[in-house]
Formats: sequence, structure tokens, C-alpha cells
Amino acid sequence: MIEIRFHGRGGQGAVTSAELLATAAINLGKYAQAFPSFGPERRGAPVMAFCRISNRRIRTREQVYKPDIVIVLDPALIDIVDVTAGLKSSGVLVINSSSAPDEIKRERGIKQRVATCDATRIATEIIGRAITNTTMLGALIKATDIVPLEAFKDPLEHRFGKLADKNIKVMQRAFRETKVA
Repeated sequence: MIEIRFHGRGGQGAVTSAELLATAAINLGKYAQAFPSFGPERRGAPVMAFCRISNRRIRTREQVYKPDIVIVLDPALIDIVDVTAGLKSSGVLVINSSSAPDEIKRERGIKQRVATCDATRIATEIIGRAITNTTMLGALIKATDIVPLEAFKDPLEHRFGKLADKNIKVMQRAFRETKVA
């Protein structure tokens, strides 16, 4: 089983990202679940979302404490929340950042693999808004190959309708531009 934790702020689409990833995996015949973790937070407050993907039925329903993958939609959260808490030694951290992965590893003392993508720039250029959720899914696919990029076409069309094309474009561009170290 692969466990993923998303860090974002209310309104950035962390929950939507987890749901889209789970749907893409389910459409490929896998088992998956996605769920948020938030209380009385408001738009802009730090939130987490979780996703599990497995070839077997998933019986656990608890929060992900030891993720294989952590995705950070808002780079400012790195200074507010310990986004690497519980990240497995074989895990990967996928960050919305214009910095090089090696730079982040060195500055933060991170031993795991790190992938970076300037998702804010890509989303702003293509969608016209700095909503980075689908952009970061493209970065996730480049860093982990968890599901094929093409697996998101149907979930994106179902979720976003006419806006699906722009979301597909940001994912594809993020896939091309993501750097992994």
C-alpha cells in the first residue's frame, strides 16, 4: 500500500487532489481512498488530505502517519508545519517550489528524495490563478510514477468539465518541468 499526505491551505485544492488521485487509481482497477483532515479551519488555514492506493482492499481508516509520499501545495507551509513528519526513509517529498531539489535537501537536511516544481507559476500562466492542486499532481507523477498521467483524463473531465483541458495542460507541463533529486 502507498500512503500519501497532502499539505495545503484551505481553498488550494489539497482535498480535491487526493480525490482525483484516488479516482484515477480506482479507474485503473486499484483500491484507493481519499479523505481530508481539518477542523474549524477557514480558507487559507493549513489543511491536510490523505490518499491510500493499494492492489488489495484497504481496511484502515485512520490518518496517514508514516507516508511514502508528501506533497506540499504551498511552499510557505514548510516553515509552519513539519511536512516531513513521519516520511519514510524511502519516501519522496514533492514541493511547489522554484528552488532546485538539491538546494532544499541541503537547506532542510532532508535525506529522502525531493521533487520540485514551480506549480504556482505554471498554474498562473495556464489557468490564470495560483491554484496548484492539479499542477502538483503532474509533479507527483514525474517523481513517483504512481499512476500514469493519462489516468487523470476522465477524473479531470468529470470534476472540472470545460476546465479539464487547462488542468490537463498544467499537469503535463508540471510533469515536464519537475526536477527530482
